[in-house]
Amino acid sequence: MITLQDASYIICLMKENDIQIWLDGGWAVDALLGKQSREHNDIDLIVSNDDRERLLKLIKEIGFEEVVEEYTTSNHTVWKDAQNRILDLHFVDFQPDGNVIFENEKFNLEVLEGIGIIGDCEVKCINASSQVLFHCGYVHRPTDDADVKALCEKFGITIPEEYL
Repeated sequence: MITLQDASYIICLMKENDIQIWLDGGWAVDALLGKQSREHNDIDLIVSNDDRERLLKLIKEIGFEEVVEEYTTSNHTVWKDAQNRILDLHFVDFQPDGNVIFENEKFNLEVLEGIGIIGDCEVKCINASSQVLFHCGYVHRPTDDADVKALCEKFGITIPEEYL
């Protein structure tokens, strides 16, 4: 479980160590909404491969250990500490043409232009329209429904048909 205090700590720790991150997933939704809307099992962090080694060294120093999941890849790893706080890390490559590569998928850099607030920390994250788009095309959980509807309402985005 990642509490608001945990999320703030992790975000501020990264800033203090000059490791640039972008939130993804539920905490990114809450950052965009400007408030915590629900409990979170983990925190999803997008990190440049350029910062990979420094980030991994830092989280190991504070007690995180890698946990292999069925979806683990070289660029998508999960880390857990003794307090059961989970970091879901997404390592990306920034391209000179303005694109971002994750798992051989190419995204325009504007996907990462979201700005939100977690506690007292301003944080970069996936923008609202991309969050809604990335919530489409799979079997939704109740949290997905709530996240999409809240983002659409706050940002004036049309609710995707699969969420009606």
